[in-house]
Amino acid sequence: MILELDCGNSFIKWRVLELSEATVRAEGIAGSDIALIESLVALPGLLLTRCRLVSVRALEETDKLIAALVAAFGVAVSCAASAQEMGGVRNGYDDFQRLGMDRWLAMLGAFKLASGACLVLDFGTAATADFIGPDGGHLGGFICPGMPLMRNQLRTHTRKIRYDDAAAERALERLSPGRTTVEAVERGCTLMLRGFVLTQLELARGYWGEDFTVFLTGGDADLVRDAAPQARLVPDLVFVGLAMACPLS
Repeated sequence: MILELDCGNSFIKWRVLELSEATVRAEGIAGSDIALIESLVALPGLLLTRCRLVSVRALEETDKLIAALVAAFGVAVSCAASAQEMGGVRNGYDDFQRLGMDRWLAMLGAFKLASGACLVLDFGTAATADFIGPDGGHLGGFICPGMPLMRNQLRTHTRKIRYDDAAAERALERLSPGRTTVEAVERGCTLMLRGFVLTQLELARGYWGEDFTVFLTGGDADLVRDAAPQARLVPDLVFVGLAMACPLS
């Protein structure tokens, strides 16, 4: 069995594949290294032989997680690294090592699936957009606060904005002007994300007309689906790229 990990700023997304890599046996999201280990240990019949991961965390944090995995399961761990070119995609950053690994792998996965020009929109802690041309050249991208950051900043810096996650979920049942603070905040932030999507689509059309594929990924991608009905929703896009960056055969 193969363990795949996407170690983000807030959570660790994980999944366990059968050796054939055709079947996802188990998957989940963990809030900490300990929670991840506990979730894996609880899986019946787990027999890990390989592990690969991508991390946007500090090197020390990533090394600590790798050590915990080795101690718990005795498995070798492959960690995705930056590259100037891979899978037909050319890194467009002036310093290729400064491009976030999650964005890089999502681009690799998107270009493989699209076999042509594509726009990758990822909605997690941050919202990102990346443009890959038909020849695999990365034109660059954009980063702005995602839903969690916008929400938390308003909660932190505005004393009267206080509500729980359940109230936030109810507020997003529609997008009419809010009549409560929670509705105004949640719907306003959602509309900002949708505006971000529409702007990226306009830019992409300026490059390629209508001849490009749009990919949506990340935990909050569902919030913007109506703004890009033509997009392909691929929750595990980073894992597609991870398999390319860390082949285990």
